[in-house]
Amino acid sequence: MNFRTTIISLIAIPLSLIVSIIALKFLGLTINTMSLGGMAIAIGSLVDDAVIDVENVFKRLKENAQKSNDEKKSVLTVVYDASKEIRASIFNATLIIIVAFIPLFFLSGMEGRMLRPLGISFIVSLFASLIVAVTLTPVLCSLMLKNNKMLLKQAKGSWLENFLSKHYNSALHKVMKIKKTMLISSFALFIIVGFILFGLGRSFLPEFNEGSLTVSAVSIPGISLDESNKIGTRIEKILLSVPEISITSRRTGRSELDEHAQGVNSAEIEAPFVLTDRSREEFMKEVRKKLDEVSDANITIGQPIGHRIDHMLSGTRANIAIKLFGADLNKMFSLANQIKTNIEGIEGLVDINVEQQIEIPQIQIKAKRDMLAKYGITIGEFTEFVDIAFAGEKVSQVFEDDKSFDLILRFNEENRGSMENIMNVLIDANKGLKIPLYYVADIVSTTGPNTINRENVQRKIVVSANVAERDLRSVVNEIKEKINQNIVLPENYRIQYGGQFESEEKASKILFLTSMLALFIIFLLLYQEFKNVKIAGIILLNLPLALIGGVLSIWFTSGIISIPAIIGFITLFGIATRNGILLVSRYQALQEQGVNLYDTVIKGSLDRLNPILMTALTTALALIPLALTGDLPGNEIQSPMAKVILGGLLSSTLLNIFIVPIVYYLSNIKQQRNEI
Repeated sequence: MNFRTTIISLIAIPLSLIVSIIALKFLGLTINTMSLGGMAIAIGSLVDDAVIDVENVFKRLKENAQKSNDEKKSVLTVVYDASKEIRASIFNATLIIIVAFIPLFFLSGMEGRMLRPLGISFIVSLFASLIVAVTLTPVLCSLMLKNNKMLLKQAKGSWLENFLSKHYNSALHKVMKIKKTMLISSFALFIIVGFILFGLGRSFLPEFNEGSLTVSAVSIPGISLDESNKIGTRIEKILLSVPEISITSRRTGRSELDEHAQGVNSAEIEAPFVLTDRSREEFMKEVRKKLDEVSDANITIGQPIGHRIDHMLSGTRANIAIKLFGADLNKMFSLANQIKTNIEGIEGLVDINVEQQIEIPQIQIKAKRDMLAKYGITIGEFTEFVDIAFAGEKVSQVFEDDKSFDLILRFNEENRGSMENIMNVLIDANKGLKIPLYYVADIVSTTGPNTINRENVQRKIVVSANVAERDLRSVVNEIKEKINQNIVLPENYRIQYGGQFESEEKASKILFLTSMLALFIIFLLLYQEFKNVKIAGIILLNLPLALIGGVLSIWFTSGIISIPAIIGFITLFGIATRNGILLVSRYQALQEQGVNLYDTVIKGSLDRLNPILMTALTTALALIPLALTGDLPGNEIQSPMAKVILGGLLSSTLLNIFIVPIVYYLSNIKQQRNEI
């Protein structure tokens, strides 16, 4: 190709992105990290349709320029025929990529809300590029590629095209002589990759790099604000002793009307950090080691967004929540500490904490129902009296200058300051009588739990923990194994596991089921185009070929499959199918012209070598920056997707140009012999 064909192809990128931004505006979505990520992942694919169209048009124009004047067709006719020749393949290939992305829209919850803008921007951009390829691109070709001298000059192709064609032709002839060996080798490689796939770690989302720590410190309930402040100050000093941290801010307690009301025993410390001379893992190890010195508070280390994601998913501040349900809080607290002791040695498990639970002094007022009935007091009236008298009730507001204060109605300190006074307060009975409270209630001094947390009405205590330098799923499996072996639960006590792994498990099932549906739709689209089940199956060979590179790319990098990586596989399957469509459609066109099977495979493969390599290269070049900058803030989710697509694209392209020709030849050789 030359400079003009490059310009024609590149025009698809800005036009497609502009259409995508307009569509996002009409859908009420914003330009954010996720929608930009969708465009970034799509940007390499945006030129694919245009590249395929331009390459075919340019090739036909060069062939036309070499003909005699009597045989030559007009430029418009050649452009129209060449564009029409490839149009069905382009349309179906793009439609298949869009269909492959549909499972993303079945995700619910937080992951669905997070990834949906990425999917919308990707699909809209891709669809816009298809419209550009079948409308504007042929027009530009007819205007910019009609110079006969230029066409004759480049009729033989560039040195790179000739070099690739020559060596590919030689390699393909050799491969066709060892067809069974190639197929067996590819199948063996797929089996090996399958074993690697099942051995990879699993996680919900990649660990974010937010550049800031959120340290949660929970001390003993009932502690004074002064003591809590001392603990918070000590933690801040420890954090500031780490070279990468230069500033901290702290919030101690949260008001009663806050969505997450907390007592003064709870503090959250924000600590921004800048990494310079060491890795994030080394930095976190030092932070955790120094904070281990604080023994009078349960400390959990997270990040601002990650911390809130954990809170939304499990109601705790950590990645994993081991929820213990039962009736006796003391027994539950003892069991929770046994669980903590058993799981402390698990590799990768950090910030292990048991929900604070202590006995605090209480005065309990228990109604005597028979005496209430005797004096004509209903249980509702009794409860309302106790509530207003001792807890208080807001009845109005008092304004002083520009400030307002709630006016609370309740007994004064003299009447609620001691057991004796509480026992002797007067409650209204029937017939205008007033009787001491102890006539109709037992008033006792005792102790009770500081808080009682419930889920679905049942009492619970939570053992929470974070995971560092290991995948979430394997850690949870080891936790379950340890608890099942060493913890014996009394009757009516049970354990439930919550956290990010729970969402990952649910999302993975949804994606698997919807991906099967998407593959079925892709198969129907292929059958609709080729009207042949066998041909559709040959094209779908690209899926296992793409899986090989995708799995290996994860294995050599993080070793962990997350939801974004699964989305990457789904996207990859759609993109990889395009190459198979290009090859097989050309094979069929040549066979219709009467070319024998072997020559069809060789010539068809050579004809489609350039567009296959160019589309793969443009997609890969756009993904490389995302794949290499996964540790930068904002790229954590897009990077696993880019790595999977990049690795899968490499394997599917290299194997596609050899394996698909072999399979097509073997599947049609019997038919050719019968015809002979």
